[in-house]
Amino acid sequence: MQGKQGRVPEQGGPPDRPRPPDGPPPRDSHCTCAVLRRTARRVTQAYDLALRPAGVKLTQYSVLANVLHDGGLSITGLAERLAMDRTTLTRNLRPMERAGWIEIGPGPDRRSRAVRITAAGRRVFDAAFPLWQAAERGFRRGLGRDTAAELRRLLDLALKQAGGA
Repeated sequence: MQGKQGRVPEQGGPPDRPRPPDGPPPRDSHCTCAVLRRTARRVTQAYDLALRPAGVKLTQYSVLANVLHDGGLSITGLAERLAMDRTTLTRNLRPMERAGWIEIGPGPDRRSRAVRITAAGRRVFDAAFPLWQAAERGFRRGLGRDTAAELRRLLDLALKQAGGA
């Protein structure tokens, strides 16, 4: 005779543990993080598609935009701005450095390293910016102006709640 969890009770052993259900998770997931991550992946895919003609992905565009805006940032400062850990950011910077879009050199003090945009990186950013603007306008238009503003407010609140800036 099989128990609820698929183990024959007479065999002994560890207590039954709940098994995840077979098949995909329900679409109305109760996990806020799962819904945010799924949404972020889909939105990122849409922006990546929009930026493809410039040969850049959204993550790379974001790095270029932040470095350009501040005229260069330490790797630590950029990681904090992007809410990424330094290791992940450094791994993402390598292909951009190889492509000649950024330079990583000495930072403001001897122990830090700084990221600066190159002329080639500026050209990539300039090509990508109008594509990003169009994707942003389209996303906001699709949601509606008020809903888009409310979503941004809620996301900022969620970021703050999660310990972000």
